[in-house]
Amino acid sequence: MAPANRLSRLPSWLSYWLGYRSAQAKASEPLPLYLVCTWSFIGGFCGLAVILATFGHSQYFIERQVPPIVASYGASAVLCYGAIEAPFSQPRALIGGHFISALVGLCITKLFRFLPSEQYSELLWLIASLCTAVAIVAMQLTKTTHPPAGATALLPATSPEIWSLSWYFLPIVLLSSVFVLITALIINNIQRRYPVFWISPSVPRPEISPAKDTDRMEEINREEVATETAYNQQATHVAESLGRMKEAGR
Repeated sequence: MAPANRLSRLPSWLSYWLGYRSAQAKASEPLPLYLVCTWSFIGGFCGLAVILATFGHSQYFIERQVPPIVASYGASAVLCYGAIEAPFSQPRALIGGHFISALVGLCITKLFRFLPSEQYSELLWLIASLCTAVAIVAMQLTKTTHPPAGATALLPATSPEIWSLSWYFLPIVLLSSVFVLITALIINNIQRRYPVFWISPSVPRPEISPAKDTDRMEEINREEVATETAYNQQATHVAESLGRMKEAGR
């Protein structure tokens, strides 16, 4: 038996678009491959189009020299629209993985930027590798592993365009993840289900069959009867011993 889902408390018209399905709906037959491919195409196109349109055509972001898209979100689109049931595709991994990796990449790159530019260029192989390696561990510790985020950690060290954003890279990554998530919630829930979970997957509670439950109760009853019988025998033995002692005293 699975624990109660908190989304079930919301109105059905809202919980449906947040990925909640009743037990009867979960048991429905899977979609044919052509429909899965169709919705994956629509989701990938719409999700990336929203990001490119926002950052590439908004005067606010153009003035701040924000690139039209952070390249690693192309890989996120594959997961969040094409492999929507994978643990790496769920909201916690998508948002947390990219943000943590961007933060790790920026911090490590800024630390090495104190070196002279020539020495920094010579150590670029070390810096970039270190960024992704530390990001992998950080995602594992926070349970936010999202494979495309490994590239997000690389970008501050390897891309001058990303490095020029400095700390502004973090809200750009966060906003990009939110765009992918919102698009996925809309497109993936038309005929499919997304997400499978928000924070962590629900762990089914172990079910005890009636037969096993009955056997257990019978075993308990036998143990109680045996204990009571032993107690009665011991009490009788003590009473007989006391009686014999009294007779001997007379």
